[in-house]
Amino acid sequence: MKLAFALAVAVLFGTGVHQLLQRDLVRVVVGFVLISHSAVLTLLASGLTRGDAPIYPLPKSVSDPLPQAMALTALVIGLAVVALLLTLLLRIARAYRVYGMHELGETEAEREERLREEAAHARAAEREAS
Repeated sequence: MKLAFALAVAVLFGTGVHQLLQRDLVRVVVGFVLISHSAVLTLLASGLTRGDAPIYPLPKSVSDPLPQAMALTALVIGLAVVALLLTLLLRIARAYRVYGMHELGETEAEREERLREEAAHARAAEREAS
């Protein structure tokens, strides 16, 4: 069972790192979400002991509730950080009209040239279609 959790964590973490290294800002946010979920899964896998509920009077074998509480806390904090990242992404998209990190360093002249080229390509594709 622990091997299945370890493989799932490895796949989630690897996919998240791959997404973080992309130039698209939305993929960076998705990568962060995947990495945070792999951390939560690691926390849950650490508490895979069987036992009774920790209610007084305590039986001999008791499940530890701490990993579950930490996982819930990590989920709530991760959700708040994702909301902040999406808000920043929306602000960047509206202010700079870009969606990729490579476009953030452009000057105004480079941006206008790129937009003109994109419009010319769109017109050429429209002419070919008709």
